[in-house]
Amino acid sequence: MENFVAIDFETANNYRNSACAVGIVTVTDNVITDEFHTLIQPPLNQYNYHNIMVHGIRPEDTIDAPTFDDVYFEIKNRLQNQIVVAHNESFDRSVLRKTMEYYDLNYSILNLSEKWQCTYRILKSKGIVPTKLSDCAKRFNLELNHHEALSDARVCAQLYLLQQLNF
Repeated sequence: MENFVAIDFETANNYRNSACAVGIVTVTDNVITDEFHTLIQPPLNQYNYHNIMVHGIRPEDTIDAPTFDDVYFEIKNRLQNQIVVAHNESFDRSVLRKTMEYYDLNYSILNLSEKWQCTYRILKSKGIVPTKLSDCAKRFNLELNHHEALSDARVCAQLYLLQQLNF
């Protein structure tokens, strides 16, 4: 039986501490048992045009959203001591680290592996190409609203479960 959490962040600009949305999907005994999503007000609520074009989240969407430190308790409760999966783990891991650093939160308290499970790398190693999340979702008939953090995290969780079953 597999227990893990899948996570996806969207960022407001080129800085890794600019999380503007997070989606977290908890899997217990191979079943999705919890889903968490929230918009996050990034530092100074600053966005760049390119990021807005990718995910569609705008400053007016997060002006009244909680800041990362306001939602950290929810995130910590879901991640602490867990196996963490992301489609591009180095990106999502660095967003979490840099955002926690920005708010002076101790990353090590989460007790996470140095590297997370990465569905992108796993699928690529099995000869699945292309490996963009949208391409993988299409290949395995998974419903995806790409660059919506919860949808991305859900598909990541489903892909990880599928690879555990060796497709």
